[in-house]
Amino acid sequence: MLNIGIILGSIRAGSLGETILDYWQKQTPNTADVTYHWLKLRDFPLAPYHHDETPLSQRIQDLQENESRWLETLAKMDGFVFVSPEYDHALTGAFKNALDYVGPETDHKPVQIVTYSSYSDGGMLAAANMVGILQMLQMIVLPTPVLLWNAGDNFAADGTLKDHPNSAHFANRLAEATHDITFYSQLLKDHPYEPINH
Repeated sequence: MLNIGIILGSIRAGSLGETILDYWQKQTPNTADVTYHWLKLRDFPLAPYHHDETPLSQRIQDLQENESRWLETLAKMDGFVFVSPEYDHALTGAFKNALDYVGPETDHKPVQIVTYSSYSDGGMLAAANMVGILQMLQMIVLPTPVLLWNAGDNFAADGTLKDHPNSAHFANRLAEATHDITFYSQLLKDHPYEPINH
């Protein structure tokens, strides 16, 4: 069974991102082979990273329950979609903080970036900002992010797409994102990365 985590990096209740996830989840049923886990970062309330350890090189000691639950959830996934609005030309501060906790849990797992904005750039700078962070975490970043621009004009509160010129394009891009992350997650699960032994 393949497990894919689709994680919303906004912690605002009732955010545009929740509306996008609601639509996307309705279009993406689980199958006999794949379970999609629709996760919201606000369900994992994390304090600003304060541990002495550097997670990429040292396992964190004295984890709180919610911190352990966050890392254990990531470890169970075979691939990811990270969904974020753009805040000041970057991913959200809460999402960056959550990634600061991450060590081996996401190592050499694929990730698709999806960003959204109420403006015309679709979160392009947030998507670019995420690439370096995810590569530092040794994740396999898929090459083409999904950018949802003027997204508030396209996604209705009931989890449907409005009749709008961009809507068909957004529906196609989200379907492609699901297909791509499923394909690469299965490929890497079947052929896991093995480091050279020195």
